Amino acid sequence: MKMYDFRAGEVLVIDKPLTWTSFQVVNKLKYLIKHHPSLILDGKRVQPKIGHAGTLDPLATGLLIICTGKQTKNIELYQAQEKEYIGTFYIGATTPCYDREKEIDAYYPTEHITEELIYDTTKQFIGKIQQTPPLYSAIKIDGKRAYDIARAGKTAEIKPKEITISEFEITRIALPDVDFRVVCSKGTYIRSLARDFGEALKSGGHLTALRRTRIGDFHVKDAMSIELFQQELALNS
Repeated sequence: MKMYDFRAGEVLVIDKPLTWTSFQVVNKLKYLIKHHPSLILDGKRVQPKIGHAGTLDPLATGLLIICTGKQTKNIELYQAQEKEYIGTFYIGATTPCYDREKEIDAYYPTEHITEELIYDTTKQFIGKIQQTPPLYSAIKIDGKRAYDIARAGKTAEIKPKEITISEFEITRIALPDVDFRVVCSKGTYIRSLARDFGEALKSGGHLTALRRTRIGDFHVKDAMSIELFQQELALNS
């Protein structure tokens, strides 16, 4: 059984549940560990630092790295590492946020789309490319979060940025659904990739499922659910 020391620092590999925000996961873990024996110093209880290394959207699941104590100094290091995702694009329709959190706002033709076209189109996205983040994102524009601007019913210009996609594999085609696997750099928005992929097919697209499977050498197969962590913590205390 692993013995935790949250003040000295731990790296927790969590499998984020569907609909949870990354912030909710951090808060839940903060609540669970607050009475742990490792947080008692000279008879007083201390509150350790805790944070996550790379946000996952609420409708995404998978690998979330949580750092506590002195390990929070390494958050930027983990965030900078290569990431792998699997998921599903819906081809032929778009949404304002590029995933299914918002209702479909437009439909597009798909009759011209063949399997060959889908496979060939992936080649456009391999390597260093320019990508524009979604307006519904945490990107800051003139000091304001982009999603706050979007939720107020306003628009704003978001500048594209360079990202790297080292692998882009189509794993299943059952139109309108297209399953994929992507290996990419920090700062890549898979929602934006869904939008851009749909446009490259001369149609539309949005993301309907996403799971992060790897960050650097951390794999989701080694991650634990929040429930399992809670059980392990009870034994550890």
